[in-house]
Amino acid sequence: MGQQKQLLPFNDRTIIEHCINSVIEAGISDVVVVLGTEGKEISKTIRALPVTVAVNDVPESDMAESVRVGLKTVMNDPTGILICLADHPLVRPETVKALLARHQANPASIIIPSFNRRRGHPTLFPKDIIQEIFDRNSLRDVIAAHAGIIFYENTEDAGVVLDMDTPQDYERILRKFSN
Repeated sequence: MGQQKQLLPFNDRTIIEHCINSVIEAGISDVVVVLGTEGKEISKTIRALPVTVAVNDVPESDMAESVRVGLKTVMNDPTGILICLADHPLVRPETVKALLARHQANPASIIIPSFNRRRGHPTLFPKDIIQEIFDRNSLRDVIAAHAGIIFYENTEDAGVVLDMDTPQDYERILRKFSN
């Protein structure tokens, strides 16, 4: 992307602020934002939001390391952990609410949203299963080890599969959001 995509403008705020507000609007009150070592500007941008900031100080590490850092920071004793990505800004609060409701009905399942039969994000893990990230290499490994308990939450929310890795992706997301 050539810059911190979390700080790109998105309507009247930044991408990261929009993502955090969507999660909070869905009813999640214990939000942990994991930033890399270059996240000082992001931290300043979100300081007024009701979130806990954790820093993954391992340069060039993968998402699994950020999840490990975030898990060590979670304050309450939740039954599940929702892993959200800041490069999926179009996920609607209603979709997050649907994942939470499915978790209430099936607390032992890994809940993955899908749109047009494509797996998306965010993913909701039972707390005891996500802890396996400390013994496995990636979230994919955790999911693969529990393939029998995955529940795919079908949604009409294309935001679950629209990520933002290039300037073209960003422009496409801005167009979709304005529609």
